Amino acid sequence: MIKKFSFLIGVLMFGLHQGQQTKEQLQKQNAELKKQIAQINTDLAKTRSESKLSVAYLSNVNQKLVLREKVYNNTQKEKRFIEDDIYLRQLEINRQNKELAVLRKNYAEVLVNAYKNKGVQNKVTFILSARNLGEAIRRVQYLKQYSDYQDKKAAEITDAANLIKKTIAQKQNSVKAKENLLINQQKDLATINAERAQKEQLVAEFKKNESKLTAELKQKQVQSKALEGQIRAIIAEEIRIAKAEEEARKKAEAEKIRLAKLAAEREKARIEAEAKARAEALERERRLAEAEAKRAAELAAKRAEEERKRNEEAAKAEANARDEARRVAAKKASDEANARAKEAADKLTAARAAEAALTKRKEEEKKAAETKAMTSYGVSTATGNSFADSRGRLGYPADRAGQITHRFGRQPHPVFKNITEENNGIKISVPSGTRAKSVFPGSVSSVLANNDGTKTVIIKHGSYFTIYSNLGNVSVSKGQQVSSGTPVGTIAQDFDGAYTLDFQVWNGSTPVDPLGWISY
Repeated sequence: MIKKFSFLIGVLMFGLHQGQQTKEQLQKQNAELKKQIAQINTDLAKTRSESKLSVAYLSNVNQKLVLREKVYNNTQKEKRFIEDDIYLRQLEINRQNKELAVLRKNYAEVLVNAYKNKGVQNKVTFILSARNLGEAIRRVQYLKQYSDYQDKKAAEITDAANLIKKTIAQKQNSVKAKENLLINQQKDLATINAERAQKEQLVAEFKKNESKLTAELKQKQVQSKALEGQIRAIIAEEIRIAKAEEEARKKAEAEKIRLAKLAAEREKARIEAEAKARAEALERERRLAEAEAKRAAELAAKRAEEERKRNEEAAKAEANARDEARRVAAKKASDEANARAKEAADKLTAARAAEAALTKRKEEEKKAAETKAMTSYGVSTATGNSFADSRGRLGYPADRAGQITHRFGRQPHPVFKNITEENNGIKISVPSGTRAKSVFPGSVSSVLANNDGTKTVIIKHGSYFTIYSNLGNVSVSKGQQVSSGTPVGTIAQDFDGAYTLDFQVWNGSTPVDPLGWISY
């Protein structure tokens, strides 16, 4: 029974260990959430004096409230883990107490038996009653083992008692942790209620100034529509110019290719004529070399035959000195003929190699002439637009991180639900003094002055455009080449007092969601 109970406790303790890991994860997550809350509080302290009733400020309050509620929920989970820990510790204490009772009972029986046979005389009689020396030695060892067994059981009881004390201490620690957690939880709950009241008060202030804020918002939307019209006109003109330039470029390129091909054909014809004349000369040399090689081979054969005959005659008249002289002369003539034959064969091989080299050089010169003609007429291959290849990896459009308050597309207003906004980009609320920066290399297409005193910068990246609006001042000019990260201007306050960058990405004449392009 005790074994089964111990197995059950082991399973529960394993679950406790797994729960402990999750509890540590919750504590780590809460620490990170509290860091984010502290950062939001810092941002709110900075922006509250700058903004009147800004959507960015309200968004920060909302975000802080969401994080607070996450912390509270995590604390609730952590409390359940601690309660499970206390319950399992109590089960473990009960199990250990039962095991200790069994150990004590067994040890008591051992002591009773020992008491009944405690006399020295009994032990001596037990040893001396052995039938021989070997049995007496075994009885001595038995008495020693019995004594050791008593000591071991006493030690087990002591260890079990210490373990119970340790488990009780762990349980008490868990109880204290739960008490502290409940105190902190009450504080968190009070903070959440206070921040929820702050949010409701802020929303009430929005509602109180609804008519004024709505009028300003609608005026801003009118200005945004007018700015959008200007942007569309500028981009349409850029596209028209780009198309005209592309057509002119293609036409000029076609003319360059035509002239280059004519020049290349003339140069190829000249190379062909020179190569033909050289080939004819090499062919004459080869034919002469072949004829000379043939004559030399025939002469060598003739000399060899004469040498053979002379050798036969010399064999018949060895004593004749003139025959010996003729034999030597014939040998010399045969060697000379063989040498001339080899020389003629080498000339023939060289002539054939020269013809092959001429053919190869002719083709190389014709290819080089065509390349030279194309280069001299400025014929080149157009390179692609790498902006599209950088989708999702473009730089951040500001030199300090901010909060996205308005997303791309048709969106309901965060406070005034009866107002719908149409955003061609995203709006990023940033700290005062933040500068907008180019997200990719390009050229400044236009710098626009808006009716509200702010400025807008349009940067062209091939067939794509990036737009930076609501700038207090700009640091670039039309036609300027910029690189990725180049500051384009300082971000200004919006009508609600928040410092907001309106950032857009256009693919030709179509605005696209910037969040799919920038890395943030």
